Amino acid sequence: QVRLVESGGGWVLAGGSLRLSCAASGSIFSINGMGWYRQAPGKQRELVATITSGGTTTYADSVKGRFTISRDNAKNTVYLQMNSLKPEDTAVYYCNKLITVVGGTARYAYNWGQGTQVTVSS
Repeated sequence: QVRLVESGGGWVLAGGSLRLSCAASGSIFSINGMGWYRQAPGKQRELVATITSGGTTTYADSVKGRFTISRDNAKNTVYLQMNSLKPEDTAVYYCNKLITVVGGTARYAYNWGQGTQVTVSS
């Protein structure tokens, strides 16, 4: 069983920065395809960024140029450096890995962690 623990969230003023960490434990964990997701109050969870074990990354248009996802394969940890934060980045941030979408329902590799709250004030 893989356990995901997110940390690093907090409260910042607009324009500030935060660095989130996602530490995974469990022998079957693979960083390949891991991603950061976020869910704002009253909104659906959305994909923010993904990374492969080789370092290939993808980003949502809303965070391109501001957020950077990275990983430490040896530590089973994925990071999200968030710069130039905006109030609309306020959300609970989670990490996980999307496996597939069946009948409109997304299936993920691991159980969700508790997430880490990011609050950006203007």
